[in-house]
Amino acid sequence: MEERAPSPLAPARTGSRGRGGAGAGTPGRPVRLADVRTEQVPRLLTQIGELDRVLGGGLVPGSLVLIGGSPGIGKSTLTNMALGNLAAVGRRTLYVSGEESAAQIRLRAERLTAATAGALEVPVLAETDLDTILATLRAEHPEVCVIDSVQTLHAADLSGAPGSVGQVREVAGRIMQVAKADGIAVLLVGHVTKEGALAGPRVLEHLVDCVLQFEGERERTYRTLRALKNRFGSCNEAGVFEMRGSGLVEVLDASARFVAEATGKPGSVVLAGMEGSRPLLVEVQALVSPSELVPPRRVVNGLDRSRLALVLAVLGRHAGVGVGSADVFVNVVGGVRVDEPGADLAIALAVASAARGVALASAASGGGPVACFGELGLTGELRSIAHPDRRLREAAKFGLRDVVSPETAPTLRQALRSVLRSPAAGREAA
Repeated sequence: MEERAPSPLAPARTGSRGRGGAGAGTPGRPVRLADVRTEQVPRLLTQIGELDRVLGGGLVPGSLVLIGGSPGIGKSTLTNMALGNLAAVGRRTLYVSGEESAAQIRLRAERLTAATAGALEVPVLAETDLDTILATLRAEHPEVCVIDSVQTLHAADLSGAPGSVGQVREVAGRIMQVAKADGIAVLLVGHVTKEGALAGPRVLEHLVDCVLQFEGERERTYRTLRALKNRFGSCNEAGVFEMRGSGLVEVLDASARFVAEATGKPGSVVLAGMEGSRPLLVEVQALVSPSELVPPRRVVNGLDRSRLALVLAVLGRHAGVGVGSADVFVNVVGGVRVDEPGADLAIALAVASAARGVALASAASGGGPVACFGELGLTGELRSIAHPDRRLREAAKFGLRDVVSPETAPTLRQALRSVLRSPAAGREAA
């Protein structure tokens, strides 16, 4: 067992219990919420607008933030840039690395100096022993500390290997005590499993104040930062970055880049989606081809595979678009991941367009590009989703004024009829 042995000097817990199993402790004194005093704690701005917005306005002193993501996605780059910006404005910082040497960290900092003025001013400690790290935190008393990563630290009084359940729980708990006591904002970098979930015990996510997920594909340049938990802000925020040679660059208008790359060919449609609280236009592409396999392949990138199965079933049952014997490939262009039900209609239109070999075209605009959003019901109806006004404004900003939505087409059959303009396709959709 990875547990600390009880101290022989600790008093034995032999106190008797009364009726109902109640202890003999002294009762506390509850306080009305109206009488509780709150303090406005100034936040620490990292000068990375997308990161500060996802955090809810910056780092809160004494808070623990857990950042997870696949290897090579840019977690260390993001935290190095944040510490460099803070050091440039005179904040006390510390970078603790259990995976890299100080020389390796300097090489990365030199690459980031073009975008981050204080990248080389950040003190570095290459250490995995927890007691040494805690002693350094108490001695240096930084305002912000990055620990990369929490799975590499080791508590000497536990027998388990670094990264084991007991070690991670103990390491995170003791770091939290020091952070809360000294008012240090700590960013913990965490590993993820092959499924993309944060590695380690679930108690780690419950322990920290904020959980951020850094997503993207290493082969592509775009990265998305999402807040899965935030005690000091909204969990509905997301930031978009682009990885370049000099580090991560904020993408302030991601819709412009994705819409400019939209092809408008058969199997292509623009999704008016939402990334947190802001709208985002992305292109969804589909390819349908005869299959020689049983069962045929269903390949998805950037979407939930189970949603594709649902959409294909509804297409075949309620819209007459059967692809049961064909391979179906669906991709969100740009490496973006969409996790909202509003993408159902985009998947359906893209697959129907690819299956018929007909490009989507709006009748109202005389054949202009098509944008859409809407959740698909099991009976073929389109259901309303959140923030339709924001989605419509974002689409109109880029000239996509004819948007297929639950308000314009109550059913999937009507949505297909309105955008599949080929006479043969129109008869089939009808």
